[in-house]
Amino acid sequence: MTNNHITIGILAHVDAGKTTLSEAMLYSTGQIRSLGRVDHQDAYLDNDAQERERGITIFSKQARLDISRGTNAADTAHTADVARTADTARTWHVVMLDTPGHVDFSAEMERTLQVLDYAILVISATDGVQGHTRTLWRLLKHYNVPTFIFVNKMDMQGTDEEKVQAELKSELSDGCVDFSSQDLFEELAMCSEPLLDEFMESGELADAHIAQAVAQREVFPCFYGSALKLDRVDTLIQGLSRFMCERNYPDDFSARVYKIGRDDRGSRLTFLKVTGGCLRVRDKIEYNAHGGD
Repeated sequence: MTNNHITIGILAHVDAGKTTLSEAMLYSTGQIRSLGRVDHQDAYLDNDAQERERGITIFSKQARLDISRGTNAADTAHTADVARTADTARTWHVVMLDTPGHVDFSAEMERTLQVLDYAILVISATDGVQGHTRTLWRLLKHYNVPTFIFVNKMDMQGTDEEKVQAELKSELSDGCVDFSSQDLFEELAMCSEPLLDEFMESGELADAHIAQAVAQREVFPCFYGSALKLDRVDTLIQGLSRFMCERNYPDDFSARVYKIGRDDRGSRLTFLKVTGGCLRVRDKIEYNAHGGD
């Protein structure tokens, strides 16, 4: 069966603005009423005392948000001609996982990768592709996670979008495409034969076919902005909404555990992603020790 429930992870080298982007996305979609900041120690997802004291994410956190194609369409005018769209009323029900960016907590981050449907890789426009960015890219390839890229901190002096885009292509993949490009169709057509054939035949590309190329990791949509200033965060959100694919799930119950935690009273909490069916009261669960669902 297919549905529009999607799990998205946000990953980055430390200090690229990953938690700030998470905060901006929650605020832009109306999930939180006030915009917190990491440096003010009031970010919604960095709620552990150690995280607020150190100003970094230590534990993976999750939040829910709904995104739909109709939100803030004016902010996506530069991609409004990306072709024929279907089901404009579709709403995605997203579980967003904010992961640690510091290399010391990489194990906490990597455990989430096995449950991601998509990832957002955040890159600082002032620092470009860094060592840990390359590690994250290799892990995303290993776990076969379709990836969107958000180049953050474009409000900082001296940033150069063309220079960063060239670096993304050379350091990560030729499939990294700037979705604000005026030559978007031409660039996308170079990423896969089906897209090239469609473009040569009609001069356009359907959203569904672009989304399929993203899902197959042939295309990595790139967006530029400033999470702190809420600049073009809505453009990223609309890009996610337009260019994600529904997931296929089996009818039988299955799930993956990605985190073990404790509540305020010390009770053990098991965080899992359901990958099929549903779990009812008193159902028996068969554990697969070999790492399957």
